[in-house]
Amino acid sequence: MRTRPTLTLAAAAVALLLAACGSASEDTAQPGGPAATASVSPPPSTPVTASPTGTAPAAGDTMAAGAYLTRAEYESRMAERQGTKVVYFFHASWCPTCRATEEAIARDGIPAGLTVVKVDYDSETDLRKEYGVTTQHTFVQVDPDGGELAKWTGSQDGAAILAKTV
Repeated sequence: MRTRPTLTLAAAAVALLLAACGSASEDTAQPGGPAATASVSPPPSTPVTASPTGTAPAAGDTMAAGAYLTRAEYESRMAERQGTKVVYFFHASWCPTCRATEEAIARDGIPAGLTVVKVDYDSETDLRKEYGVTTQHTFVQVDPDGGELAKWTGSQDGAAILAKTV
């Protein structure tokens, strides 16, 4: 019967896709980070600068609004983002887990005091090598000098990213 080989191949393809999309947790900051599994269409590429509630910080709040920036945008605005927790998000456009996280960020925003920098997993090979990133959907928190503070996978939105920072 031909059904069994087809099902076996389909199951193998699904397992390979899940393994390649960083669904397993690789957490050096805190053990046992959650795994992301959603699949969505690509969200808009505009930076998100709202807090988790979708609003800017209240008047008089001295904490910088959260931001989701490309690497080029971050490099041109580093002085403005000083004092926030900076996390590189190694993102691949073909990864459903990455797209799900980006959609959640677009929907819910980034918490105040956090800057998430979208780094292209496929083209930023030198940066991947510098931080020992071996799978997309990896987050690396860096200090003001670019030194690694923490590394993990599995965060699905801005609040979860902030919760993993040190």
